[in-house]
Amino acid sequence: MNEFENYQKYKWFYTSSEKLVIGGKSAVQNDELLKLVKSMKKEYLVIHTSSPGSPFSLILADIKKVSKKDIEEASIFTACFSQCWKSMARKPSVDIFRSSQLYKGKDMKPGTWGVIGDVEEKPVIMSLALTRQQSVLRCVPEQSIKNKKDILVRFKPGKISKEEMVAKLATELGEHFSQSELLNALPAGGFSIIRWTIKH
Repeated sequence: MNEFENYQKYKWFYTSSEKLVIGGKSAVQNDELLKLVKSMKKEYLVIHTSSPGSPFSLILADIKKVSKKDIEEASIFTACFSQCWKSMARKPSVDIFRSSQLYKGKDMKPGTWGVIGDVEEKPVIMSLALTRQQSVLRCVPEQSIKNKKDILVRFKPGKISKEEMVAKLATELGEHFSQSELLNALPAGGFSIIRWTIKH
């Protein structure tokens, strides 16, 4: 796993079975990540939304050890950190395939890759929970959080702007978190609070 020592520069979270999932924050990072994986000649599961504007998310584990639950959690994460969240897509779906199926044509713009062969398409319900993973504030699929007491708040896409949400969270959470931590944790777009789990 040494190739991914600096995984926190990407979008990332750990599934409920402790598998690290990482994805590019930009077209340039998507290219960087996939070129690295291709050069390693290792096989990983890759997830991308069926529509453009998504991280290429990698589940960094032996494919044989990746469960349906891992895939479900990584699929939610990928959709939530894509344009689907920003556009409040009602029924987003993701495509699931292997890293060996990816190719990069000379004329393809940054962040664009082709996929050879069959892909599995999976519908996703978008929602996230704010918690800490590896002592870092993260928005992750609720299913990946083992102890529900560790959930601070649950969101879905909505009309509260990211800036408003950060200000609201900073007020509600007190001095525990900085605004920069909150900005880094949240996806781009608007929010609707499903439920607070902290005491007001």
